[in-house]
Amino acid sequence: MGGADQIVIFVVDDDDAVRDSLKILLESHGMCVHDYRSAREFCAAFRPVPQACLIIDLHLPEIGGLEFLASHRTPEMAMPVIMITGRGDQTLRDRARELGVAAFLDKPVDDRRLIAEIHGALAAGTLA
Repeated sequence: MGGADQIVIFVVDDDDAVRDSLKILLESHGMCVHDYRSAREFCAAFRPVPQACLIIDLHLPEIGGLEFLASHRTPEMAMPVIMITGRGDQTLRDRARELGVAAFLDKPVDDRRLIAEIHGALAAGTLA
Protein backbone atom coordinates (compact mmCIF):
# COMPACT_ATOMS: atom_id res chain seq x y z
CA MET A 1 0.00 0.00 0.00
CA GLY A 2 3.07 2.24 0.18
CA GLY A 3 6.54 2.09 1.70
CA ALA A 4 6.97 2.48 5.45
CA ASP A 5 7.97 6.14 5.12
CA GLN A 6 5.89 7.01 2.05
CA ILE A 7 2.92 9.31 2.49
CA VAL A 8 -0.33 7.54 1.60
CA ILE A 9 -3.23 9.68 0.46
CA PHE A 10 -6.79 8.38 0.34
CA VAL A 11 -8.89 10.42 -2.10
CA VAL A 12 -12.68 10.08 -1.89
CA ASP A 13 -14.59 11.97 -4.60
CA ASP A 14 -17.39 10.87 -6.92
CA ASP A 15 -16.02 12.99 -9.78
CA ASP A 16 -13.67 10.87 -11.92
CA ALA A 17 -11.86 13.93 -13.30
CA VAL A 18 -11.17 15.30 -9.81
CA ARG A 19 -9.87 11.95 -8.57
CA ASP A 20 -7.68 11.51 -11.64
CA SER A 21 -6.18 15.00 -11.42
CA LEU A 22 -5.51 14.69 -7.69
CA LYS A 23 -3.90 11.29 -8.21
CA ILE A 24 -1.57 12.66 -10.90
CA LEU A 25 -0.66 15.69 -8.76
CA LEU A 26 -0.02 13.74 -5.57
CA GLU A 27 1.91 10.95 -7.27
CA SER A 28 4.12 13.58 -8.95
CA HIS A 29 5.05 14.62 -5.38
CA GLY A 30 6.04 11.06 -4.47
CA MET A 31 2.88 10.15 -2.60
CA CYS A 32 1.04 6.84 -2.86
CA VAL A 33 -2.60 7.47 -3.80
CA HIS A 34 -5.65 5.26 -3.36
CA ASP A 35 -8.83 6.72 -4.79
CA TYR A 36 -12.49 5.89 -4.22
CA ARG A 37 -15.84 7.02 -5.63
CA SER A 38 -17.69 6.92 -2.30
CA ALA A 39 -17.16 6.83 1.45
CA ARG A 40 -18.58 3.30 1.52
CA GLU A 41 -16.05 2.14 -1.10
CA PHE A 42 -13.27 3.74 0.96
CA CYS A 43 -14.45 2.04 4.17
CA ALA A 44 -14.61 -1.36 2.48
CA ALA A 45 -11.03 -1.10 1.20
CA PHE A 46 -9.35 0.85 4.02
CA ARG A 47 -6.33 -0.61 5.81
CA PRO A 48 -4.46 1.58 8.34
CA VAL A 49 -1.00 2.80 7.36
CA PRO A 50 1.46 5.24 8.95
CA GLN A 51 1.80 8.69 7.34
CA ALA A 52 -1.69 8.81 5.82
CA CYS A 53 -4.07 11.62 4.98
CA LEU A 54 -7.68 11.54 3.80
CA ILE A 55 -8.92 13.97 1.15
CA ILE A 56 -12.69 13.75 1.00
CA ASP A 57 -15.35 15.64 -0.92
CA LEU A 58 -18.04 17.38 1.06
CA HIS A 59 -20.81 16.27 -1.31
CA LEU A 60 -20.82 12.54 -2.06
CA PRO A 61 -23.57 10.11 -3.02
CA GLU A 62 -25.12 8.07 -0.19
CA ILE A 63 -23.12 9.69 2.61
CA GLY A 64 -21.36 13.06 2.40
CA GLY A 65 -17.96 13.93 3.81
CA LEU A 66 -19.25 15.56 6.98
CA GLU A 67 -21.70 12.75 7.70
CA PHE A 68 -18.92 10.23 7.16
CA LEU A 69 -16.60 11.98 9.60
CA ALA A 70 -19.36 12.35 12.18
CA SER A 71 -20.53 8.75 12.14
CA HIS A 72 -18.20 6.33 10.36
CA ARG A 73 -14.74 7.02 11.70
CA THR A 74 -12.95 4.42 13.79
CA PRO A 75 -9.75 4.76 15.85
CA GLU A 76 -7.94 2.92 13.04
CA MET A 77 -8.94 5.75 10.68
CA ALA A 78 -7.44 8.48 12.86
CA MET A 79 -5.53 10.56 10.31
CA PRO A 80 -5.52 14.14 9.08
CA VAL A 81 -8.50 15.02 6.88
CA ILE A 82 -8.67 17.63 4.15
CA MET A 83 -12.16 18.39 2.90
CA ILE A 84 -12.73 19.67 -0.63
CA THR A 85 -15.89 21.10 -2.15
CA GLY A 86 -17.31 22.97 -5.06
CA ARG A 87 -20.17 24.25 -2.91
CA GLY A 88 -19.44 25.16 0.68
CA ASP A 89 -20.58 27.87 3.04
CA GLN A 90 -19.35 29.13 6.41
CA THR A 91 -21.71 26.87 8.37
CA LEU A 92 -20.27 23.81 6.63
CA ARG A 93 -16.71 25.05 7.19
CA ASP A 94 -17.46 25.55 10.88
CA ARG A 95 -18.94 22.05 11.16
CA ALA A 96 -15.87 20.60 9.43
CA ARG A 97 -13.59 22.36 11.93
CA GLU A 98 -15.68 20.95 14.80
CA LEU A 99 -15.09 17.48 13.36
CA GLY A 100 -11.32 18.06 13.30
CA VAL A 101 -10.82 18.71 9.59
CA ALA A 102 -7.30 20.05 9.04
CA ALA A 103 -8.21 22.11 5.96
CA PHE A 104 -11.32 22.95 3.95
CA LEU A 105 -10.46 23.76 0.32
CA ASP A 106 -12.61 25.00 -2.54
CA LYS A 107 -12.57 23.33 -5.94
CA PRO A 108 -10.76 23.72 -8.15
CA VAL A 109 -8.11 22.99 -5.54
CA ASP A 110 -4.93 25.05 -5.66
CA ASP A 111 -2.16 22.47 -6.15
CA ARG A 112 0.50 24.20 -4.04
CA ARG A 113 -1.90 24.88 -1.19
CA LEU A 114 -3.08 21.27 -1.15
CA ILE A 115 0.48 19.92 -0.98
CA ALA A 116 1.31 22.42 1.78
CA GLU A 117 -1.84 21.49 3.74
CA ILE A 118 -1.03 17.77 3.50
CA HIS A 119 2.52 18.25 4.78
CA GLY A 120 1.37 20.67 7.48
CA ALA A 121 -1.37 18.35 8.71
CA LEU A 122 0.95 15.35 8.82
CA ALA A 123 3.66 17.32 10.63
CA ALA A 124 1.17 18.63 13.18
CA GLY A 125 -0.44 15.23 13.64
CA THR A 126 -3.83 16.79 13.01
CA LEU A 127 -6.41 14.10 13.56
CA ALA A 128 -10.12 14.09 12.81
